Amino acid sequence: MSDELDGVLDAVAPRLRALRARRGLTLAELSQQTGISVSTLSRLESGGRRPTLDLLIRLASVYRASLDDLVGAPQIADPRVQPKPIYREGRAIIPLTRSNPDVRAYKMVLPGYPPAQPIEQGAHEGYDWIYVLSGRVRLALGDDEIVLEPGEAAEFDTRIPHGSASASLEPAEIINLLSTQGERMHVRGGRET
Repeated sequence: MSDELDGVLDAVAPRLRALRARRGLTLAELSQQTGISVSTLSRLESGGRRPTLDLLIRLASVYRASLDDLVGAPQIADPRVQPKPIYREGRAIIPLTRSNPDVRAYKMVLPGYPPAQPIEQGAHEGYDWIYVLSGRVRLALGDDEIVLEPGEAAEFDTRIPHGSASASLEPAEIINLLSTQGERMHVRGGRET
């Protein structure tokens, strides 16, 4: 094996350990989700065992990461994201990031929605940040509801039941960042002078 390949494989162990820590999983929980024994996972994370393609594929699936992310492969391809829109319940969801285990970014086009109709809500692990590009957006957070105007942003813990919809019969566009680890998203700008 070449020294370069040895270096890439040696760097996998700390990367796997860090991904599991960011997900807040124990070895036992990860073992249940992947079907890989706790001892094998421990040896992979300590560098005592070289990863096989089979093991990496199962871990990548749980971490929602690409194999390149797990092994730290250098990016040699075109860095542009080639989004393939997803259509769900009348929404156009356009991925703006590749398979990033930490943060996923989307542009969403929300169809017009009757203002008096309740918004369906759901809850899951993570933290969410939305920015309104155009139109007006109703954001329901549990029993509360607010209307966001273009240029406004909101961030919230996704364990709180939540949902969003256009605030009128006209479509609205948002940028959505979702952190599956529950980390807060922050926007920092320069001072106005």
